[in-house]
Amino acid sequence: MNNQLSQVKTLLTQLKLVSARESLDDLLETAIKENTSCLEFLQQVAKEEIEARNNKSLDRRMKQAQFPYHRTVKDFDFAFQSSITVRQFQQLMDMHWIEKAFNLLFLGPPGVGKTHLAVGLGIQAIDLGYSVNFVTMDEFMRVLKTADISAKSKQRFKRITTSDLVIIDEVGFLPISRSEANLFFQAINSFYQNISVIITSNKGFEEWAEFMDDPVITAAILRLVHNSEIFNMTGESYRVKNRNTIF
Repeated sequence: MNNQLSQVKTLLTQLKLVSARESLDDLLETAIKENTSCLEFLQQVAKEEIEARNNKSLDRRMKQAQFPYHRTVKDFDFAFQSSITVRQFQQLMDMHWIEKAFNLLFLGPPGVGKTHLAVGLGIQAIDLGYSVNFVTMDEFMRVLKTADISAKSKQRFKRITTSDLVIIDEVGFLPISRSEANLFFQAINSFYQNISVIITSNKGFEEWAEFMDDPVITAAILRLVHNSEIFNMTGESYRVKNRNTIF
């Protein structure tokens, strides 16, 4: 029996069914106790392998997304941020908008929950099988400017441009030059109707021309938002309201 078990494990290894091999002893023990049929046992072995592969794929996509933290939409305090409703987000959680390469824009002052909601939607998208990449505007500009000369930036750029959803955080937090604005426009234009984008910004659209230093490029970018849902978030900062204190 031990020799035969060893041979089966070797065969599973050759078939690259690693999780099934590692779980084989436990699966056999359960099958003997429950008097499982051959077909049911084979089904359990296949299910074990598929579940393990799905979990590994989920972990890999979660790691590649490079979220700044792990916060879900369920963690969000909608009572504090009344400019967005739970019902609105329930309509977004099935991710059908990603299938249509639809975009979301969260606009508002710092601390109102823009990044939290963007990350929460990104995590939900990964749970449903989509690939996601999170990048701050500052990092995105570095990647765009160095993709041709840096292997690391080239790899990051490839992951971003082959994602189902790209989250660009803190657009407008720092001013960018006219040439950088042009690079940003080219990137967003290449995403259009191919990749869904979530943008968070502390600037209203009327302020974009100022931080991009080019009204023409700004107008071109804003023309792309007709395929977008815009959330204008208001209110005081959640971080300030709930800050830690030494007293």
